[in-house]
Amino acid sequence: MRQLLLASSSRYRRELLSRLRLAFECSAPEIDETARADELPDQLVRRLAYEKAQALTGSHRDHLIIGSDQVAVLEHSILGKPHTFDRAKRQLQACSGKSLDFLTGLVLLDSRTGSAQIDCVRYTVHFRQLDERQIDRYLHAEQPFDCAGSFKAEGLGISLFRATEGTDITSLVGLPLIRLVDMLNEAGVKVP
Repeated sequence: MRQLLLASSSRYRRELLSRLRLAFECSAPEIDETARADELPDQLVRRLAYEKAQALTGSHRDHLIIGSDQVAVLEHSILGKPHTFDRAKRQLQACSGKSLDFLTGLVLLDSRTGSAQIDCVRYTVHFRQLDERQIDRYLHAEQPFDCAGSFKAEGLGISLFRATEGTDITSLVGLPLIRLVDMLNEAGVKVP
């Protein structure tokens, strides 16, 4: 079986990929993640996912390299990771009663041949109306300051939603496993 490499330092992506019970390595690619002028969010995540995988081809010449990148989009604006309580609170206040789209770029790059499968998976979160006390309680309980959108859907963050919409909940966490399994099967890696 071909060796798998996850082009990421994200513990969330590592945890998700481990669900597939495949052996894999991780390596953090060094790329410039700056958006280009007039680049749409779906174009950005596809490009960055590809560039992350491509950046590791020189050091991993016989691997299937998985690249992924994600943005959260609220009313045409990209929300980054908040990093602080105050920024997270502002993000959740802005999301209250609204819908937040997560776009996750996914790439499976064969470093031997240079061929790549590239996709973008969308997942939408519809928020409840949130008051300041709810937001404060949530942020103190879970401290999701390293998560775009300021919540952890795999934890207590689910209580902030009135509904979700999409084909793969794992894309919300940063690595769409359903689409990745399609790509791996296409590349000859059988899962399960």
